[in-house]
Amino acid sequence: MTSEAPHILLVDDDADLLQLIAMRLVACGYAVTAVGSGEAALASFAARRPDAIVTDLRMRGMDGMALFDAIHRQAPTLPVVILTAHGTIPEAVAATRRGVFSFLTKPFDSAVLTDTVADALRLVPGEAGEPGGWRAEIVTRSALMEHLLSQAQLVAQSDASVCIFGPSGTGKELIARALHRASRRREKPFIAVNCGAIPEGLLETELFGHKKGAFTGATQDRRGLFQAAEGGTLFLDEVGDMPPALQVKLLRALEDRTVRAVGANESIAVDVRIVSATHRRLEERIATGEFREDLYYRLNVVKLVVPALAERREDIPLLAGHFLKRLAERYQKRAQGFSPEALELLIAAPWPGNVRQLLNVVEQSVALATTEVVPASLVRQAIDHAESSLTPLDEARRAFERDYLVQLLKLTAGNVSQAAKLAGRNRTEFYRLLERHSLEPAQFKAA
Repeated sequence: MTSEAPHILLVDDDADLLQLIAMRLVACGYAVTAVGSGEAALASFAARRPDAIVTDLRMRGMDGMALFDAIHRQAPTLPVVILTAHGTIPEAVAATRRGVFSFLTKPFDSAVLTDTVADALRLVPGEAGEPGGWRAEIVTRSALMEHLLSQAQLVAQSDASVCIFGPSGTGKELIARALHRASRRREKPFIAVNCGAIPEGLLETELFGHKKGAFTGATQDRRGLFQAAEGGTLFLDEVGDMPPALQVKLLRALEDRTVRAVGANESIAVDVRIVSATHRRLEERIATGEFREDLYYRLNVVKLVVPALAERREDIPLLAGHFLKRLAERYQKRAQGFSPEALELLIAAPWPGNVRQLLNVVEQSVALATTEVVPASLVRQAIDHAESSLTPLDEARRAFERDYLVQLLKLTAGNVSQAAKLAGRNRTEFYRLLERHSLEPAQFKAA
């Protein structure tokens, strides 16, 4: 990450006003992308997420509120300022209730607009002006990850307990560390413990500490991780694997904000922010009695979900290049990049092990590389399959179409007229679709 000016997406179908507002914002030190329609704004948003949006309300085609709704579905925390010459108090109230940051009526004072934009950028402290820092370890250009990071920094301002969900290897601990660095506790310790990797007897003393003589081998008092993290953040990784008996003690610690060491008679007050993570579906473990429902609600005040690597494929070349540079230095290799064919293999792989698996593949490839450009053969060998597992678009579309037709025929018991009506097609077009997929309606008729 490099420090950049805050990026404002400006939207107005009045070309002269668009240019005027853009000049004012640039003069204030902002990087501005100016577009003339809501549709163009969505395309710009997909290419690069801005730090704030300023949009006219009344525009040809997609208007400002429709644009806000489309953006808000993807990025609920992104501040949007709406401008209009047709503003009314009820309209402004309705807009702000839906989540619009501010509603300004034209003609507006330029100082009011720039102050409003500055306030919008302060909605998430430091986010726009300091793209590095708290999130420096996270390499991404994915809209999904940017949305996750926006949520993380918002919740970082409070002391609410956070539970991070996501498949193994997606970087849940990186998100937890970033959240800690974005919080007021950043100068205090960040302590991580894997609840599934430590035996139950040891985990209790790890978390809560023990007194001298509490058990055989306890030759001196020992502070637990709760006390070690005083004033900071305690990260409970794989909390879904915590033994039931310890879940009770953890719940009590969260409710009372005190801990009692093994063998102690008194509890000690602690000031710790709890962030937990799991790859398990805790709702299922609650249903089977393996996880306490009351503890779940204590831990899961705010839920963050880290996407699988397959859901953020645009990050794969970025991550692979980042790993390659680091590993080439470690192994003193000449490797400086991947061949185009190697990158294609990386992008198309299924990545069940997510970012951790990608790092492993890059490490194997770099360790064996003898040239500046890592060839596809080494990547293929590391991934352990010869061909891309990503389904081509045409094949995916055809499979979807066939499944859709089958569902329609099942639903209507082979009645083509009803199925065509549900599909929004006439009978002739629908028959052509059936022929394309060799589907016979009679096979679906009820006995």
